[in-house]
Amino acid sequence: MLFSSIPFLYYFLPLTLLCYFLAPRRAKNAVLLLFSLIFYAWGEPKYVLFMVASILQGYLFGRLVEKYRNYPRRSKLFLTVSVLFSLLLLGYCKYADFFIRSFNAVTGLSVPLLRVALPIGISFYTFQILSYVVDVYRGTVAAQRNLIDLGTYIAMFPQLIAGPIVRYADIEPQLKERRSTPDMIAAGAQRFVLGLAKKVLIANVLYQLITVYKSTTQPSVLYSWMYAAAYMLHIYFDFSGYSDMAIGLGKIFGFHFAENFNYPYISRSATEFWRRWHMSLGSWFRDYVYIPMGGNRVAPARRYFNILVVWILTGLWHGADWNFVLWGLFFAVFLIMEKGFLLKPLQKLPVLSHLYTLLLVAVSFVIFDSAGLSEAATHLGRMFGAGGIPLVTGEALYYLGSYAVTFVIAIIGATPFPTRMAKQFSEGKGGRALSILAPAALVLVLAVVTAYLADGSFNPFLYFRF
Repeated sequence: MLFSSIPFLYYFLPLTLLCYFLAPRRAKNAVLLLFSLIFYAWGEPKYVLFMVASILQGYLFGRLVEKYRNYPRRSKLFLTVSVLFSLLLLGYCKYADFFIRSFNAVTGLSVPLLRVALPIGISFYTFQILSYVVDVYRGTVAAQRNLIDLGTYIAMFPQLIAGPIVRYADIEPQLKERRSTPDMIAAGAQRFVLGLAKKVLIANVLYQLITVYKSTTQPSVLYSWMYAAAYMLHIYFDFSGYSDMAIGLGKIFGFHFAENFNYPYISRSATEFWRRWHMSLGSWFRDYVYIPMGGNRVAPARRYFNILVVWILTGLWHGADWNFVLWGLFFAVFLIMEKGFLLKPLQKLPVLSHLYTLLLVAVSFVIFDSAGLSEAATHLGRMFGAGGIPLVTGEALYYLGSYAVTFVIAIIGATPFPTRMAKQFSEGKGGRALSILAPAALVLVLAVVTAYLADGSFNPFLYFRF
């Protein structure tokens, strides 16, 4: 079930909110957990067993890790078993066929594929369970004694399918005590509707252009760069839109989730880009992989090796195919170069550094979007005129004109400019007018989105792949 769907917006969400706010305080987590499991089971009920098993093992081993903290070997053993359970389950669901295909390609054998369907959100809730058990082992959090509370943290539907990756340490106090004030509910609803608009009215529209490009028989250099730009903007508004919706829903239920995006396309280096893009994932790999491997405290050669490992894992986390590995390696190389010698010169050339970052990200996302290495090579080759393709075709010009307004809106929307203007307006003489008009504007936006969805328009969600 997508957030950007009629069943969710007008059936599931209203019923969930009604039951949640009518429930007594002590029962609210149970209500939220129940509806989260229903949400997860929608369309693929059998995979809810994977989530339930993950919750149970996280609860059990978290308690055991804490109980035997004075017996380091036992505590570490329970931690290891929990981590292996989570990783093996993720590996079976997500990577089994990838490894079999790779094995067959190397050996020439024909080992049959398992064809396991990927449960939605498994990459996100696996990382949440891993961080919880590790933090219990480290002593930074106490093991949760209430199974329903822990289940609510892991399965909570607002952030289940697209993050942000919520740390147990950040949300623990809110599981026991939280308030959904009218101001929080209003702010949450506003954030949700704006995220929904980003997803449906910008990301979905841009993906239509991407789909048209991939089926063209008239490739050109201009068309290829249009595709790269469209995908850059699509993936940002798709993913950040979902993060906005998750944060907004969290506010409605009384939770405060961390921000996941901070205008990444204004960055002036790959290093800065990854401090602004999918921030919850970056901080997770930093705290649970990079720093335990030594982080920046080791010799340069070992530090670069750590970066390489982290980014191979980051690539694989996003998808089980070699183009994702290449995507991770691509960023690893440039991040290593920036740490080694490139960052200081870039800081002295703000315009050039910005263009460098945009080019880097454009190339990387073409690799990311491709269905394998061969397709990635084809798209990248077209961008740089390989194969003698023309610079411009009539088809490219037609679609450039058709999507020009969407491109302009998306480019402006990917910068802090709209937020700054809205803030200045609200803090000035227009604040009173804005407070009156904002609810009506949000209702209008919701109506437009609803009309778009009711029309059966194209409505994919990228991160279901992950």
